[in-house]
Amino acid sequence: MGTKYRYVSPSLMAAMTASLALPVLAQGVESQDGEAPELVEVVGEREASTRSAPGADEINDSFGVGLSSADIGRSVTPVASWLLEAAAVEDIRDLQRVAPNTYSATGFGAPSLPTLRGQLGELFELGLRRQAGNNGLGIPLSFNSVEQVDVVRGMPPVLLGATQRTGGFINLQPKRPSLTDSAGEVTVRAGEWQRYRTQADYSTPLIEGRSGLRVSYEHRDEGSFYDYSGFDSDNLFVSHLLRPDDDSEWLLSLEYYDVEWTDNAGINRPTQQLIDDGLYIQGQGVQPNGSRVPGAGSVVSPTGLVRIDRSNVYTDPLDINGAETLLLHSLYRVQLTDEVEFINRTYYEHLEREEIAQNSFVEIIDGADTFENRSEWYFGNTVAGVSLRYNDVLGYSQFTTEADLPVDLTGPLSNRRIPLTDAQKGRLVELRPGVFVSPGGQYDLDGDGAGDFNLSDTTDSTSLQSGLFLQHRQDLTDEVWITAGVRGDWYDVEARDPLAPEGVRAAEDSHSDFLKSGSASLHYRPQDTLTFYATAAYQESTSNSLGGGNVLGGDNRINPLNFATENELYELGVKYQPEGGNWYAEGTLFDQTRSLRNRDGSNSGIRTQGAELQLAYQGERLWANMGASYLDAHFDDSAAFQDASQVADAFDNSRPDIIEGTGAGAPNFTAFPASDARVPGIPEWSASAATGYRLNAAWSVGGSAVVTGEYPLDYLQTVEIPVQFTLNANVEYRFNQQQTALRLDIFNLTDEENWAPVFEGGYFGSTLVFPELPRYADLSLTHRF
Repeated sequence: MGTKYRYVSPSLMAAMTASLALPVLAQGVESQDGEAPELVEVVGEREASTRSAPGADEINDSFGVGLSSADIGRSVTPVASWLLEAAAVEDIRDLQRVAPNTYSATGFGAPSLPTLRGQLGELFELGLRRQAGNNGLGIPLSFNSVEQVDVVRGMPPVLLGATQRTGGFINLQPKRPSLTDSAGEVTVRAGEWQRYRTQADYSTPLIEGRSGLRVSYEHRDEGSFYDYSGFDSDNLFVSHLLRPDDDSEWLLSLEYYDVEWTDNAGINRPTQQLIDDGLYIQGQGVQPNGSRVPGAGSVVSPTGLVRIDRSNVYTDPLDINGAETLLLHSLYRVQLTDEVEFINRTYYEHLEREEIAQNSFVEIIDGADTFENRSEWYFGNTVAGVSLRYNDVLGYSQFTTEADLPVDLTGPLSNRRIPLTDAQKGRLVELRPGVFVSPGGQYDLDGDGAGDFNLSDTTDSTSLQSGLFLQHRQDLTDEVWITAGVRGDWYDVEARDPLAPEGVRAAEDSHSDFLKSGSASLHYRPQDTLTFYATAAYQESTSNSLGGGNVLGGDNRINPLNFATENELYELGVKYQPEGGNWYAEGTLFDQTRSLRNRDGSNSGIRTQGAELQLAYQGERLWANMGASYLDAHFDDSAAFQDASQVADAFDNSRPDIIEGTGAGAPNFTAFPASDARVPGIPEWSASAATGYRLNAAWSVGGSAVVTGEYPLDYLQTVEIPVQFTLNANVEYRFNQQQTALRLDIFNLTDEENWAPVFEGGYFGSTLVFPELPRYADLSLTHRF
């Protein structure tokens, strides 16, 4: 059979570590009768040896099976479960501690997708693309079910198929049951602001060597530093592994996730005074019609400049925001002959999401069902396969009346609430009492030749994606080989208006397209420890809306350009792992073009060039991961869009001592002409390090650091985020024969007042900025049995 998997029980690990002390204690000790005691040899492994050597973690599902980092002609970072725990990686943004070029916006306080090389990437699990909501505004990711995270920069390879986001992807390797040992772990944690979390994980064989079961449950009940914020979730993961014979296995898993969280827009009016000194300009905006309700074109007459509490963010206690999702994964593999292996992957997800915010934003996924099946045949160095992906989404959206800059956060809550006027309601459709959303099509009811409705992302759409792919490795010499692959995906898409106004026929349209992708890598390995590679890749990708659906444009047609985005990648790299395998180094140069879906549904081309470096060391007591990256990201002769052209547009010039306002009014939904301007919200350089050191059998210490270079927050570069850094530290004590551990984590140790973009692509760069958390602590107690 192909790749073999091994699970090491946590209790066995602890017993092995404790046993190391026995020979040392026995040295020089005599029995009571003066004779040397009987020598008892304890056979076991050091705890560190249960961790794979740097660069040796297998990266399955994406490029083939049984491949390590050194075998893949791409910049990759496998993050194993021990590193996730050691570096306290709890959400996608935390990956920047252990993987270069993963700096990201906050995704309105709950990121659902990774950012790689300055662009949103995709989320995969066992090599199949997961449903992740609408761009970065989706469902927070729970790591309860995760054993390993493979971070891959650049577009997905041909095995994975045409996608929407091509900056890179992460592939989740879920937890697997053991077929030999029963083991469990319980962790309870408490932190500041009344944040509590409990997790229980247990694995046991059902039939020794043949089948096993693993169950993991996590509950989070968390308050927040930020006003009117919180997080409440339950995640249940069940996995069953069946190995009926020595040549086949079937892994089946089920995950249920129920979560409520806060849509956190950070602090509005991001002037340089706010970034540098925490000073906020007061005054509620006034619309051209005199209304003080936040609306388009509002102008603020500044009334004061005060230091704002960083917890005073744009949230509302009456907002509703939650989601439920059910995921099913099946992975079946069988070794048919010595040279032929068959793998079948199946994925199903059902998603429901509802957000109704007091600022008039609405996003409701009334049901999104996604199914994918992929079959792969491995013939020695060749893999061929076929895949089928089906997506059906019913969703309602309304974001056309939001207005963030007019709001004075230092005033009453009524400042930030946007009740719709009768005129605004007339351009929307009432979904249910008091909830108004956009229709899924445009209609001219009064016959004046212009559409009478506001459009957003409302849709009832289905898509069927069928793909064929072929990938082959050809050895040219003992040191040189080529890996090349091609793929074609046929799309059939239908979209219709699920909520047409009375008296009109609901708009609908269909579209079919054929998307191509291919890649080729030249590898050169002059010695076992050193590999050079050069890669070129091409993919035609899609542009989708909420729930992965497809929307109708203002002409009630599906835009064919949504299926014609061309992405290119050129990458050079070197990977080095010396004999002994206790450290690993990787360096990369890249040139990549890809697209960004704008808030209005259009697409902007992005070109990035840069370099990445990562180092990993694994010793018996010390481990360390370091990374650095340089990123030059520009629009590729493409238009750009922003909520307002600059923050000064929101203010008049009545108080030039506070701000020299333009009086243009905001939001003004600015479209910048095609250019090669710098993409805002992305630092040109960043560096990170994470490390841990075991002092003795009981005590260990560790920490991490992230440093980012300065960058403009907005398109016109009127506001700049300076160089920032974050330091985290932890200390752990193990007792009870090392089966129990008490750990203290302190995050943002030096209490830096750091800032981050709220959303990818810079759309809100002139409107919102996110205040990172101050120094805070978590205390956790873990017992393994």
